[in-house]
Amino acid sequence: MTADARATHDHAPEIDAQFDAVVVGAGFAGMYMLHRLRGLGFSVRVYEAGGGVGGTWYWNRYPGARCDVESMQYSFSFSDELDQQWDWSEKYAPQPEILAYANHVADRFDLRRDIRFDTRVIAATFDEAAKRWRIETDRGDMVSAQFCIMAVGCLSATNRPPFEGLETFKGPIYHTGEWPHDGVDFTGLRVGVIGTGSSAIQSIPIIAQQASALTVFQRTATYTVPAWNETLTPEYRTTIKADYPALRAKARARPTGFYFPFNMNSALEATPEERERQYEEAWQRGGLPFLGAYGDLLFDKAANDTIAEFARRKIRGIVKDPATAELLCPDNVFGCKRLCVDTGYFETYNLPHVKLVDVSKTPIERFTPQGIAVNGVEYPLDAIVCATGFAAMTGSFDRIRITGRDGLTLAEKWQAGPRTYLGLATSGFPNLFTITGPGSPSVLASMIQAIEQHVDWLADCIGHLRDIGAATIEPVERYEDDWVEHVNEVSLVSLRSTCSSWYIGANIPGRPRVFMPYIGGFPVYVQKCNEVMSNGFEGFVIDGAKTTNDAPRVGLTERWRVPLDIEVISPAAIAAKRVPVV
Repeated sequence: MTADARATHDHAPEIDAQFDAVVVGAGFAGMYMLHRLRGLGFSVRVYEAGGGVGGTWYWNRYPGARCDVESMQYSFSFSDELDQQWDWSEKYAPQPEILAYANHVADRFDLRRDIRFDTRVIAATFDEAAKRWRIETDRGDMVSAQFCIMAVGCLSATNRPPFEGLETFKGPIYHTGEWPHDGVDFTGLRVGVIGTGSSAIQSIPIIAQQASALTVFQRTATYTVPAWNETLTPEYRTTIKADYPALRAKARARPTGFYFPFNMNSALEATPEERERQYEEAWQRGGLPFLGAYGDLLFDKAANDTIAEFARRKIRGIVKDPATAELLCPDNVFGCKRLCVDTGYFETYNLPHVKLVDVSKTPIERFTPQGIAVNGVEYPLDAIVCATGFAAMTGSFDRIRITGRDGLTLAEKWQAGPRTYLGLATSGFPNLFTITGPGSPSVLASMIQAIEQHVDWLADCIGHLRDIGAATIEPVERYEDDWVEHVNEVSLVSLRSTCSSWYIGANIPGRPRVFMPYIGGFPVYVQKCNEVMSNGFEGFVIDGAKTTNDAPRVGLTERWRVPLDIEVISPAAIAAKRVPVV
């Protein structure tokens, strides 16, 4: 560790220090926000709870952790030099390589000197008289800033269900989202894994290679598609890098924010033989693009039934024990929950020491000193892995006492579900911004592209406020209400709104059931953001400006101003013909 890096870990509390902006979180969002604001001449302090940069990829070190977006696109696009300098080794980058990339970015742009690591923000309070945010940390920092920017991530607050008897279990209990940094050796151990979501699907095949016995406790079966991961050849990387800007532009025009071939035809208009051939070809390509086999799969239940049954036939063809195969066959809408990408997941259940326990109808009763009890049966275990996911979208905000105008806390305002304008800001909380917050595409798009678009918009916005000498900006409540209503309306078009997923907070008991991300398509959303800016920040109220400027300078957001093409605008607009273009 360099002396500069040590200084960011071992610092005396900052008292009464003043910054233009405080950024909470040093994942990809926080790093890029810091880089952009520094480039505009603003003073910035970043606070990060972890011991290093990387966010999700700093904490999630469980066996098999890797990205489900192809690595050549899961990277920053703001720097041509960065694109050319970095070489990804695999089609789907593993966690250590993504973390190495994050550290490379921090080094390349000298970001660490403005980041305070191992420091958790515990409170952010808007001072109405000073029109500044007062920020407090668990290390005693008490600073102020004109702007407070939440780069806390959509999937970073771990969900730890309060199982009865949890404290009585004599062995170690791990959560995939907070994995020990020096790894875990399960060799010869009896291991239990709770959950069959993405982190479980990635880790189970590897844990099974080490454990003497592996018991998987499944509440809901999950659809997953083979990754067919492979080493990237130098020739392939060179070909992509030769025209990286073109690939980036095509990705920005796609509903998901990353590019892959998409068949806009209807599954129901194809013959059974044509569908089978199309699905098989898409299965052999693998990954999330499998959902692009037809254009109406997420918008017509009858169309979705065809791909769901194809996937179930694949499971039955892989898993040898018929009873286990049926337990692994989901009965909900294909793609309703986030589609997973795996390497050898279903094959793992053919191993003699791997057992699947259904806890859908008879939930886990309790932890015991020696294991887990279900339906009167105790399963002896030496170690337990909780692959129980996250308090998605809003969980990280819940960890911080955020207080806006008139003493209103964000927790109080969001009690019935998160309310934002464009997923960027929320009324009653001036100069508080949320990067990829609820109400934006965020987790339904490639996260890094969604992050970059938000940061560029925010940087142009904050720069504009400086240009006109403004003190604060916040959404008008009426516009916020309209946006929340629109987000909800659009979600009803998609079959994704029909099941109990973390998209609606259903994995956390007591959470309000609200579809949190914006599902209308990344290009549609970006156009809306651009229009809001071009119209003088329509829907926002700007206070204290010394001059007016109805046409803000467009700088960093210029690269996001791409023409809408009806063929790529949104699968909903094509297949359902009902999504309004906002």
